[in-house]
Amino acid sequence: MAFLKVTKGSSAGQVLTLSGERTILGRHPSCQVVLDNGSVSRQHALIIETGGAHFVEDLRSRNGTQVNGTSIRGRTELTDGDELQVCDYAFLFLRQLERVVAAPVAGSASLNNSVLPLVNSLRETVDDPDYGSNKDVGPAGSHTGIKALSDSSSVIAALQAGSSARGLRLNVRPEAKLRAVLEISAALGRLLKLGDVLPVILKSLSKIFPQADWGFVLLKEGDSEKMRTSASWSRRPGDEDEVPISMTVVNQAMQDGQAILSADVMGDQRFRSSESLSELQLRSLMCVPLTDSAGTALGVIQLSTLDVSQPFNADDLDLLVSVSVQASLAVENATLHDTVLRQRDYERDMEFAAQVQLGFLPDQSPKLPGYEFADFYEAAFSVGGDYFDYVWLSDGRVALAIGDVAGKGVSAALLMARLHASARYHLLSACSASKAMNSLNVEVATSGLGFRFITLAFAVIDPKTNEISIANAGHLPPARRLADGRVELIGMNESGMPLGVVADQQFEELVIRLEPSESLVFYTDGITEAMNEGSVLFGKERLMTALASCQGDSEALVKCLVTAVEKFCDARAQFDDICVTAVRRLH
Repeated sequence: MAFLKVTKGSSAGQVLTLSGERTILGRHPSCQVVLDNGSVSRQHALIIETGGAHFVEDLRSRNGTQVNGTSIRGRTELTDGDELQVCDYAFLFLRQLERVVAAPVAGSASLNNSVLPLVNSLRETVDDPDYGSNKDVGPAGSHTGIKALSDSSSVIAALQAGSSARGLRLNVRPEAKLRAVLEISAALGRLLKLGDVLPVILKSLSKIFPQADWGFVLLKEGDSEKMRTSASWSRRPGDEDEVPISMTVVNQAMQDGQAILSADVMGDQRFRSSESLSELQLRSLMCVPLTDSAGTALGVIQLSTLDVSQPFNADDLDLLVSVSVQASLAVENATLHDTVLRQRDYERDMEFAAQVQLGFLPDQSPKLPGYEFADFYEAAFSVGGDYFDYVWLSDGRVALAIGDVAGKGVSAALLMARLHASARYHLLSACSASKAMNSLNVEVATSGLGFRFITLAFAVIDPKTNEISIANAGHLPPARRLADGRVELIGMNESGMPLGVVADQQFEELVIRLEPSESLVFYTDGITEAMNEGSVLFGKERLMTALASCQGDSEALVKCLVTAVEKFCDARAQFDDICVTAVRRLH
């Protein structure tokens, strides 16, 4: 176990427990440690625990991460007492809680995202074999809310089982009802998994209603009307898979939202037309809909018997309705718990996918004599479709690639990974930017991946001649910043269509000579299409203005542009990835 104590920032003095294997610090609400400051990147830094050691890694943040005042690149091990700095925040890394000068302040956050542990063993609290027998039955009370469904000589009744039925109705069999609800509540109190909850419900009901031969729970599948058997029980061992089910009663209970009782199914006029009920030879049954807190039907519980001498009665129905309230809550809680687990697993997978995707991006800029490079990348969500890369060619030239796959999320990220590998291959195989783009376009067009809008730009830098050759497949035109500060967009006429549109397309090549102190900036539409609260786009004019107003090296140029976008959007959440690369000639 290790800890972070906030020594500088809005939560100074707070102690954070590093109880998970991976802890992400950043501005995005999905981070384990959320730092609400505009200078912090959405996913800024990662702390990972492995083999008892803790390491910190900067996630290509805009303003960097420092350990003991030194900016880090790559993974850096944290030792006891190290100071971790993220923009305006500072943390003291501690391995022992005793080293914290003050006790953890009230409300100190724990970074453990795990949910309550699952209970693997079931606790059976309904264990009285005589429970539900006549000796537990008090005098029958009035059955308000129960009404006849037909004028058949058989007993058939219905009881409202929706939200109005929630709560105990103790006027009918109060001792039995209270005992049933309390014991089932105790049995379900520590169960969170739906597969554990339902068998406990049925086993409890088998003891509450000793005349029952079969029981089952049907639940709806998601938002569809299709229902599935989620649990079943039979008093005869081995017959759990042979429980008789007729959808005639189930459908009526679901549609009307009422609990149904039939003392003699075979003599019930309402169900005489049901061939399935006739074939099943059921004598008496109760079917109660399960509803959530909003009154939406989740499914049904049904109990049935073959013994005509011990039919269910109105007291039994009223008791089952009260028990079903507890069952409904248990089913709803278990369903929500399953949703939380799936969401946690999804978020964990997405965090891992984000780290894998960041691994495709260069971890450092090229060291090319006479030139300097800078870059910035930030996905709108966990993973994205923007990409950039630097490729050293065999003759000493350096190729810069920047691309944008239409869409966001996992599908775009997968195609980006494919594009990353293919672009490298064609750049290393071809002798020019245009030929590399031609052969890559053929691959994309014939790959069978389906049409996806992919824009891409190659720029090959020759340090011997100071010439840059540019091939553009529908990507935004690069911005050239001259030594006097003027900015112009270049290559619009030479730009071709996006990759994969026409397989035999031949891309033109624009060759420019970069003069001393001149810069070339490439970017994706996450810059130009960023919106403010008035739904106004940042646009190319603001891009050129931001670059023209910037002074300094290529790193300052990139930072100036990204800052201008964030200021324009006023911290409004963006829905597109952002990628910027810049190259500047020094002399």
